[in-house]
Amino acid sequence: MQTRPPNILYLHCHDAGRYIQPYGYNVVTPHLQRLAEEGVLYRNAHCANPTCSPSRACLLTGQYAHSNGMLGLAHRGFRLNDYQHHLANQLRAAGYTSALAGTQHIAAPPLSSLEEIGYDQILTTEQDFETPTAAAERFFASPPEKPFFLSLGYFAPHRTDDGGFPSLVPPPNPDYLRPPAPIPDSAETRSDFANYAASIQSLDISIGRVLEALDRNGLADNTLVVATTDHGIAFPAMKCNLTDHGTGVMLILRGPGGFRGGKVVESFVSQIDLAPTFLQLAGLPIPAHIQGQSLLPDAQGKVAERDCVFAEINFHATEEPSRSVRTQRWKYIRRYKDYGYQPLPNCDDGPSKDFWIQNGWTENAYEMELLFDLLFDPNETHNLAASPAHAATLSEMRERLDRWMNETNDPLLAGPLKRTEHTIVTDPTERSPKGRRLA
Repeated sequence: MQTRPPNILYLHCHDAGRYIQPYGYNVVTPHLQRLAEEGVLYRNAHCANPTCSPSRACLLTGQYAHSNGMLGLAHRGFRLNDYQHHLANQLRAAGYTSALAGTQHIAAPPLSSLEEIGYDQILTTEQDFETPTAAAERFFASPPEKPFFLSLGYFAPHRTDDGGFPSLVPPPNPDYLRPPAPIPDSAETRSDFANYAASIQSLDISIGRVLEALDRNGLADNTLVVATTDHGIAFPAMKCNLTDHGTGVMLILRGPGGFRGGKVVESFVSQIDLAPTFLQLAGLPIPAHIQGQSLLPDAQGKVAERDCVFAEINFHATEEPSRSVRTQRWKYIRRYKDYGYQPLPNCDDGPSKDFWIQNGWTENAYEMELLFDLLFDPNETHNLAASPAHAATLSEMRERLDRWMNETNDPLLAGPLKRTEHTIVTDPTERSPKGRRLA
């Protein structure tokens, strides 16, 4: 008798990076801590594109953004080349029922629909703390007869329109917090980070309810729980940046497939590796379009380890075409549009952004090529691209990036990225993402 494939719970949120308790930060997330202690924590996981819709599209298709077509935000006119590549559609071949609760952010009307993505059930599209959590609790109380794939997404800790953070709890005392690197330690930035900490604690409370509902309904043993986020936190030099501050993400897996026991994995993982992992766990072959590699062991009991990860930016609020490759020691970033200044619309509005602008952020150089030694410069602040002593390393990293771009048929090789009639792009000279748009 064939064993029933495991259920998959894809728990995701906006803008959390790795700033949760299991990664050593002073934020209160006991339920995510418990999940890590029961499952597998990936300390070196990276998104493939540190912007919202492209990151999710890469995870759910197993393809890089320039391959799957999601070059920018869904609500700004971008979409997948083929929604049949979305995991919800792919898992149907193994008999899965797919459901959505909360945010999805890779389809937006009028160009796309939730039905096109492939969800059998839309439990709710509300993105607050309570509504998707309650929807998941009801779903687990009366689950489908077939194995399920549930995408449960939260808006938090994304910034609100006023630059704050949604929360269920009061912020901790900012006097006893330290903002994450590369943010300076000031009263303004401490207060800003305290509000982030309250938002992520609120998220953890909701996740705790979801995990308890899995236990209560006897589903935990045969459900792979995946907890992750789209990219770095919404602070300057983090979200929408190709440094580790932008691409580094939390990733915890717990459940069937060997994802148990409080293990910690140091080796590289790209979020494009999750789709082939899910498909293999469901007993499906990995399609030819998949560019990631499964995290499950092969026939010899070994997990293929990466020696590097790649990432890209195309459009966020404004255009910022960039590519990167990261090895254990080195990070190389190449930009393809020479602004000569920091394109401010690609940083979400908030107090820390205001603090940087007030202190001369716009006067900083915008370099086209960057090389960082992550052993001695983990915060990626000292650019070695012009250093004669590092010319050989620069050449090697350039070659790695060029080879990847050619292998994946990157459209930047043919020239500037093209916009469509539906694409919405903010003028790069504006201060805010909500500023004047290009015609």
